[in-house]
Amino acid sequence: MNLQTKIPLKPQQPKIDYDAELLLLGSCFAENLGEKFEYFKFKTLINPFGILFHPKAIETFLWMATQKEKYTETDLFYHNEQWHCFDAHSKLSHPDQKQLLQSLNEALDQTYKKIQSATHICVTLGTAWVYRLQALDMVVANCHKVPQKEFQKELLSVEEVGQCLQNSIGLIRSLNPNVKIIFTVSPVRHSKDGFVENNLSKSHLIAAVHKTIAADNNCGYFPSYEIMMDELRDYRFYDTDMIHPSTIAIEYIWEYFKQTWISEEALKTMHRVKEIQNAMAHRPFNPKSKQHLSFLQNLEHKKHQLQQEYSFIKF
Repeated sequence: MNLQTKIPLKPQQPKIDYDAELLLLGSCFAENLGEKFEYFKFKTLINPFGILFHPKAIETFLWMATQKEKYTETDLFYHNEQWHCFDAHSKLSHPDQKQLLQSLNEALDQTYKKIQSATHICVTLGTAWVYRLQALDMVVANCHKVPQKEFQKELLSVEEVGQCLQNSIGLIRSLNPNVKIIFTVSPVRHSKDGFVENNLSKSHLIAAVHKTIAADNNCGYFPSYEIMMDELRDYRFYDTDMIHPSTIAIEYIWEYFKQTWISEEALKTMHRVKEIQNAMAHRPFNPKSKQHLSFLQNLEHKKHQLQQEYSFIKF
């Protein structure tokens, strides 16, 4: 008796190993994956502009980064005692205008360099719903709690999403023709749009992604959304808000990602990193005991061995 449908997955190439350079962009699920890579000490850059929910925001960010554009004071606005940029998430917002400008432009420089060296870029699409600031006729990445009457809500068509993805791929390839681009659709349900509207949005994203990657051999797709919807079809796999995947669900999807994209050699190294991470999290009953001092000595030896092999790994 089989009580669960399974999403068939094939191993993908090129594999991610500890020589890989990773850039993750997009919705909060990009951060879920990115945190896993960070925990296992891969060379990772996650959402330099914070969470970007829709493909137009990702395209705008990539344009600014790859074209070496810079933000100036005219690109910022003051609201609720902070300076903001409509192209970035509110986590970059700051009471000091110069500090925000510095953060934005440093993030662009960092991204430019990372795209050049990247072996894999993961793009997670959250929604096809966008908000257009009517005063400037521009689609924003984040509304920053500006009154809703200032915006017009729009649904990007399949064709518009596809154009954003093609433009994004072109911008990335202008700096790095050989990088592998992995698309995925976020399993997070955007319930504030409405459940019917969320499904409509996700369908536009999925249709556009598949049309895009069918024409590009160096793009791939990882079915995060499908695993959540078709394998983890139970509310026990959601967080308390019933919208975001739970810790168990994220771990489950991560296990699939590992099987699909990560090399056998890297999996062995990940096991060693996890042993060290677990040991570092250990809290002894008697910190001065011989047993614990021996434990610490052994831990330092394991760290040293790993860092001899991978100089970039820091604990």
